[in-house]
Amino acid sequence: MPRLLLLMPISLSLPAGVIAYGYRNYSPPLKPLLAHNNNYTALLRYLYLRSSCNTIPSQLTSLFCFKFFPTNLNCLHTGNSLFFRMERFWSGSSINKNKAMVEHLQHYGVISSKKVSEVMETIDRALFVPDGTPAYVDSPMAIGYNATISAPHMHATCLQLLEEKLKPGMHALDVGSGTGYLTACLALMVGSQGRAVGVEHIPELANSSLKNIEKSAAAPLLKEGSLSIHVGDGRQGWPEFAPYDAIHVGAAAPEIPQPLLDQLKPGGRMVIPVGNIFQDLKVVDKKEDGSISVRSETSVRYVPLTSRDAQLRGY
Repeated sequence: MPRLLLLMPISLSLPAGVIAYGYRNYSPPLKPLLAHNNNYTALLRYLYLRSSCNTIPSQLTSLFCFKFFPTNLNCLHTGNSLFFRMERFWSGSSINKNKAMVEHLQHYGVISSKKVSEVMETIDRALFVPDGTPAYVDSPMAIGYNATISAPHMHATCLQLLEEKLKPGMHALDVGSGTGYLTACLALMVGSQGRAVGVEHIPELANSSLKNIEKSAAAPLLKEGSLSIHVGDGRQGWPEFAPYDAIHVGAAAPEIPQPLLDQLKPGGRMVIPVGNIFQDLKVVDKKEDGSISVRSETSVRYVPLTSRDAQLRGY
């Protein structure tokens, strides 16, 4: 598996050869780091780096004790943590264009699909992140209202997992559509004969996402009505345009919501993070006979899928 160099502007010594993995694990291997530093500061910084990338390794569950961590782990969701900011090597000035971001994701094995790369090159991420933030850094970012936009590698992963259910003419649902980025990507994949639906329960985010989409390559689809954004509780889906061939959920549910299962088309697929402190990205397939199969794709770290009031209170 290809590897990435990790630059860490903090006072943390690393053993020789400890570098960041190039696909889901953008951080140092945990055991060598702990063995070398032999302190919990290293472990805290490790957890911060993992959470700022959306991904957490499974071995973490057996190697740390919760009492050494901040009581409010929500600060770790977006990179707004108590620790120094840690940038991946490809967040520097050379990565200043959307196409270059996608090319790096391809080079390091995150994107293998030609269609996904084309769509992510077409939809400029800079249009969907807050002004003044580094749009092409592979990290989730706070977008206000205790919400985030996921890291580019997670968007790419989810699009690839759903690709076969995002063919022209199909229907796609984006739960927790936030700034509208992934909804726009879904819309480009299903095309003008399909339907892409975003559901966001924060009205301000829903309104701003429409403005973002209007500035993007997905604007014609929004204008003609094959792409739409709605204010609502995403846990209830959006029955009006169901059933959906593809459902993406951008926040972690304690369990898979039944309304989303009900709105998933036979033969369709849903990707959804499930869990609380420890979360897995679940791939949910509904067979033609209506039966459901679920598998875990990878360990992840997302903000909770919850009510609007709970989100605004900070969960």
